[in-house]
Amino acid sequence: MRLSYDLFWSFRSPYSYLVTSRLVELERDYDVACIVRPVYPIAVRQPDFFANSDPLWFSYFMLDMRRSAEFAGLPIRWPVPDPVLMDPATRTYPKQQPYIHRLTRLGQAATERGHGLRFIDQVSRIIWDGTTDNWHRGDHLARAADRAGLDLAELDAAIAADPDRFDRMIEASQDAQRAGGHYGVPLMLFDGEPFFGQDRFDQLTWRMAQKGLVRR
Repeated sequence: MRLSYDLFWSFRSPYSYLVTSRLVELERDYDVACIVRPVYPIAVRQPDFFANSDPLWFSYFMLDMRRSAEFAGLPIRWPVPDPVLMDPATRTYPKQQPYIHRLTRLGQAATERGHGLRFIDQVSRIIWDGTTDNWHRGDHLARAADRAGLDLAELDAAIAADPDRFDRMIEASQDAQRAGGHYGVPLMLFDGEPFFGQDRFDQLTWRMAQKGLVRR
């Protein structure tokens, strides 16, 4: 029997980026399906989250992000530009978020076409691996979509035709994420059990092995 799990994932999360290549390899090598459920980052869902956090949260986060990437053997750099716009004077997040809204809707459209995991893998690389400045301009996203077997123009056109439907799907995923047991990303929900964080990958596959995970 083929296993499956839900992946709650954000384009602004370095940890989402760091786990994705392992999830791609998992689906390639084992009889398991990843159901990608793109969600908005916490800065969009809860704009006051960081304003109320201890200053040590951010300094540790940046240290751990770089260390986790080094441990995983993956390059990383904070995106240029940041997928989420922030007012540097007030350190607040405006409601209008053209980058992350577009990316998250694109992730939903890619998932509906059966290429969600490949799409988030390819796009997260150009956002996070440090090789691409201004990933939102030119043909960077179009080429990433093409590598995932998709047409960026077709995805954008589908979203433009009914953006409210995509927003409802994303909101439904955010509700399901909390119902699954956590608010953060990446969150892998397998057989009703939540595994939060890229460092829970080994526990996820351990649990899958107990449930009958087999190689292809």
